[in-house]
Amino acid sequence: MNEIIYDKRILAHVVLEAVTPLVISSGNKSVLTDSPILKDLNGFPYIPGTSMAGILRHCVGEDKAKGFFGMKDGKTVKGSRIIISEAKMVGLDGTVLDGIVDLDTLDKDWISRFVRLPKRNHVRISDKGTAEDKGKFDEEVIYKGTRFAFDVELVASMDDEAKYFDETLSELLKETFRIGGGSRSGFGKVKVVSLLKKEFDLRKADELDGYLKCSSSLCSDYSGWTEVAGGNVSDAGWIKYDITLTPEDFFLFGAGFGDDEVDDKAVTESYINWGDKSVKGKFIDNAILIPAASLKGALSHRVAFHYNAQHNKVYAIETDPNDFGKHCGSQNPAVKELFGYQDDDSETSQKRGICLFEDIIGEYETAEKVLNHVSIDRFTGGAIDGALFSEKVIDGRNRNLEFKTSILVKKPSGNSEIFTDALGCLELALKDIDRGTLPLGGGSGRGHGIFKCKWRKTEL
Repeated sequence: MNEIIYDKRILAHVVLEAVTPLVISSGNKSVLTDSPILKDLNGFPYIPGTSMAGILRHCVGEDKAKGFFGMKDGKTVKGSRIIISEAKMVGLDGTVLDGIVDLDTLDKDWISRFVRLPKRNHVRISDKGTAEDKGKFDEEVIYKGTRFAFDVELVASMDDEAKYFDETLSELLKETFRIGGGSRSGFGKVKVVSLLKKEFDLRKADELDGYLKCSSSLCSDYSGWTEVAGGNVSDAGWIKYDITLTPEDFFLFGAGFGDDEVDDKAVTESYINWGDKSVKGKFIDNAILIPAASLKGALSHRVAFHYNAQHNKVYAIETDPNDFGKHCGSQNPAVKELFGYQDDDSETSQKRGICLFEDIIGEYETAEKVLNHVSIDRFTGGAIDGALFSEKVIDGRNRNLEFKTSILVKKPSGNSEIFTDALGCLELALKDIDRGTLPLGGGSGRGHGIFKCKWRKTEL
């Protein structure tokens, strides 16, 4: 048996940008949030190399991964031939913040933004329209637009293994590629900003010397490396819904608190904008945020409604109110198929959803409107105690506002009747948004949240 000689090294330097906020959780809790972000010794978010390796291994498939990412099968043990560094954050001037950074050289305002990151509040709504037990939590997120840089290296033989390396990196270009947690709730979408590649033939003295001089620092000089063409790569086996939401009137995705003028206001969030030339980034503050979780929650409830009416033949008027929970949420077959479930009685009985959502964050020309509310006592004609409040809503009238997002749905490997039925219910729910019978956001009982919804379905 001939011994395989690994005398070739293929390296890549990758810069990713968060298209939506990212959740790279530390797995701990703090007094400020239920799930803080993982940070490096400088106090900046980063992505562990093990996380990136696990994602890529899953993407390429276990059969291919065994030969390159390592394996253990009985007494057969192979180490990984793909080496992935930690992904460190890129500063607003484009410099990778690797190693011990002199924080005094950085902008104080910029540093302070990463001391306390944005926090998202979540609540799971029951069939009765109230918060479910243990369904309220919050988590930190990394700003949309944050960039991360990392290196990838393949220890290769002189055989044609460069093709496998390219196939692995192409996973980063797929529209379905996600990093971190909450990928089914609008987080984790990234795009490749820069992909540089360099190959070294260690049998040649000059290339061996060049490889030995390569530094592990992500701040290294990568001039002379080959720029690999980017762009999205199609991912077969998915269905994409491109959605355009146009508000008809006022809408409010509430922040859960008010300001010095009102009791409740629309949620906003900051993000990083790199501009057209992508040379230097800047923070955009108070940008409109439409959380994907809000759209997902509304669609989930309406999918259950349509499935019950069309396939289960279950109607609220004929059902005991105590049994509503048996036909809603994770107990509904269509909801389980599209959005996943977890059996509270068994941690092993769970399945993640097959739908990928995207948060909507950006600068839009909008106006705010303060609305005052009061509940009148029918006997005295005065205000009921505690029933006077005000809210600041977004005025979407006649402003040509369009919010674009997408939903990606993974098709099953074979024919599935429940999938076909569930997908039909999802499309009916999208039509309900367009008809105005499925408002989005808060204040729907007061007339808020009516949108026109145009969507286009594409088989990837």
